[in-house]
Amino acid sequence: MADAIGLLRPHTVIGPSLRAVGEWALSFDAFLHVRIGGLVRGECWLILDGREPVLLQEGDTFMLGNPPPYVLASSPDAGRRPEEAEAVWAGAEDGFVRIGPESEDDLYLCAGHIGFDEENAALLTNLLPTLVIVRAGDPHGARLAQLIEHLATEVGMVAAGGPLVQNHLAQVLLVHMLRAHAGQAGWARGWLGALNDDGIGAALRAVHSDLAHSWSLQELADISHMSRSAFAQAFKAHVGVPPLEYLINWRMSLARDALVRDTLSISDLARATGYQSESAFSTAFRRVVGSSPSKFRAEARRRAVSGTRQPA
Repeated sequence: MADAIGLLRPHTVIGPSLRAVGEWALSFDAFLHVRIGGLVRGECWLILDGREPVLLQEGDTFMLGNPPPYVLASSPDAGRRPEEAEAVWAGAEDGFVRIGPESEDDLYLCAGHIGFDEENAALLTNLLPTLVIVRAGDPHGARLAQLIEHLATEVGMVAAGGPLVQNHLAQVLLVHMLRAHAGQAGWARGWLGALNDDGIGAALRAVHSDLAHSWSLQELADISHMSRSAFAQAFKAHVGVPPLEYLINWRMSLARDALVRDTLSISDLARATGYQSESAFSTAFRRVVGSSPSKFRAEARRRAVSGTRQPA
């Protein structure tokens, strides 16, 4: 998980917190990557396009993965007549958006957006459902509620290093939400869900701890204490792709990141990702990415100079 999140290079934008009383509803546009938040106090309804409204209560934490347009509202009825959140957010003062009298509020909600480098965002976003909710009474609930409250406090105060603290708190919150999601039976899939399996998880950890090793299917099966055929079948069932395909895809994700940042020569990168020769690495890279490493790096340099980014 640490490898994946590090490769995603998350950047966070914590919005103003919402304090509201009475009838209200706010509509949010679709957006990329992850929105995360929680209720410090009160309750509200989350209404996603095409889904039944969901009640969020005090202490609950939620995460939205590449969500469609949605509404937060005091009630499902109010949610039928929402205001545009962007316009309401423009009136924020002192880190808060207030709906209703300033002297009172029924709801106190803190939320933010976590974006990732487009090159590798799919490593995580493809694994997440549109909505993950961790209830206050769940095993992870109390810890997440504390993080949300701490984050809300940082948003509401002016102090040195505030944005840095908010950024780190949001990333800690993301990790705990992913842990909770991975532990929710029948929900998590891909490498995230496989981390909870003793055998497959051990193989994943071995691969990530020594990517330069020339891993064979038999070695990974031995680490998982399975036969080759049983391991290959179980790995694909958990992760969604065969073991060696996962290994190649992960190596190429790291290679793309290194080439974009221009941190290693192609020959050094080949050795770091487990290839005995630059030509073998280049062949694998071209097969997965669609261009040669040198061409990919040249294009990344061109984008860096022009200030553009590769589209998702």
